[in-house]
Amino acid sequence: MSESNTPNTTPTAVAADAVRILYCRCAYAQVVPPAVKDAVLAGLADAGRGFEMVPDLCEMAARRDPHLAELARGTGPLRIAACWPRAVQGLFVLADAPLPQQGVEILNMRTDTAETVLAGMLAAPEGSAS
Repeated sequence: MSESNTPNTTPTAVAADAVRILYCRCAYAQVVPPAVKDAVLAGLADAGRGFEMVPDLCEMAARRDPHLAELARGTGPLRIAACWPRAVQGLFVLADAPLPQQGVEILNMRTDTAETVLAGMLAAPEGSAS
């Protein structure tokens, strides 16, 4: 799979009040076990819900990619599959796009199983009827 610097969004439309899902492929640091990354990506694709995949949040933050500010400002809850939550928050700060205090959940593919990350990513939003 070739990595590009352009974020990818699945063709499935996402409702404005739905949870936004962001998946980091961690292409450069390679600190996330490949089997976990691959299983989470496959599970998100199989779920049939819209999500966005970025090649590497670290690289985007180093470039101060304006898309990180768009993600931080977006409406609705945001779930991010990446690595250490504190590191991900720091990356957004580095890019001058701090994440909001509420409505963001970061799941750690570095330490959690693919099943745990997928369950968190695909869970119904708080306060919604399943």
